[in-house]
Amino acid sequence: MKKVTFYLMIMVLSLSVLPTQVFAAEKNPTTISTTPKEVPAEVKVLLNRLDEIKAMDKSEMSRTEKKELRKEVRAIKTELKSTGNGVYLSVGAIIIIVLLLILLL
Repeated sequence: MKKVTFYLMIMVLSLSVLPTQVFAAEKNPTTISTTPKEVPAEVKVLLNRLDEIKAMDKSEMSRTEKKELRKEVRAIKTELKSTGNGVYLSVGAIIIIVLLLILLL
């Protein structure tokens, strides 16, 4: 009985090693062209304003002026995030997608 399990293990290991060596051939690298996307004018204006705020000397400003600048920076950042072209999925949607993949495969 020990010989049978030993031979079975050897056979399984040999079958799992052989296909990986066959597919280990070197492939030609593909070149990816990185063309920068054009930034819309509104986004450029917001980014320029953020750069201006960063370059300001805030040491001479009063507390209320600094507070207004922080509010402005937060507003600009939220506006920049909303202009992004991202796809957002909720947790429920992800769970449904995973369940469908499990059931269909």
